[in-house]
Amino acid sequence: MGFRVVEIQPTPNPNAVKLMLDRAVSEQPMSFFNAAAAKDHPLAAKLFAIEGVSSLLLLGDFITINKSPAATWADITAKAKAVLTAA
Repeated sequence: MGFRVVEIQPTPNPNAVKLMLDRAVSEQPMSFFNAAAAKDHPLAAKLFAIEGVSSLLLLGDFITINKSPAATWADITAKAKAVLTAA
């Protein structure tokens, strides 16, 4: 059963957004600072497959995505929503 993105919240960091979900994704904080660190976590690995994603934080009912400065949010958030819906 996939996740529904309820809201996308900006953060003080222009290279990070918080995706609020309809249910918990992780009870404990899980940080992934690169794709190699996420290789054993299927959802995080799929999010890292999105070009421009540089790190992730999964906690409770949200995921914080950090992007590389050259990447655009429009591309990343649309693809992240698709990944989460299919999860």
